[in-house]
Amino acid sequence: MTASIQTIDTPDGAFTLVADDRGRVLASGWTADAEAAIARIHPRLRPDSVREIETDAAAAVFAYYGGDVSAIDDVSVSQQGTEMQLAGWAALRRIEPGQPLSYAEFAAALGQPSAVRAAASICARNAPALFVPCHRVLRSDGSLGGFAWGLDVKRSLLSREVAA
Repeated sequence: MTASIQTIDTPDGAFTLVADDRGRVLASGWTADAEAAIARIHPRLRPDSVREIETDAAAAVFAYYGGDVSAIDDVSVSQQGTEMQLAGWAALRRIEPGQPLSYAEFAAALGQPSAVRAAASICARNAPALFVPCHRVLRSDGSLGGFAWGLDVKRSLLSREVAA
């Protein structure tokens, strides 16, 4: 499969999107390094080649940064993982902007209240960042926890969503 790749400028820095031949986002993140974005894609979904071309998802990113934080909600994604990871990524898409959950609350939402570390791992392995908003999960004490693209980006996204 040949994937589309596009890097756009955002207030949080360069943002790279990788989409499959059906337009589903396979990976995205705040980097200009195409290889870094592609490396986050599960090996079964990783494209054979990529071509630089405008992606449909870029319009949603521009709208998000323009103040429509729900613009990312309908962007199709494709991920490969365990049953729990797939359920977790689906659950992340249901977290309302401006209303983050703790990792413990996220684990409970998955029906696995004692699986806090597994919940954190689901977030860490999320390839289509922003569209599957793992940035909306925080530590139980309200601190940011981790984020593959840096805590400054996570803080910025959360601030943008609270203000919307």
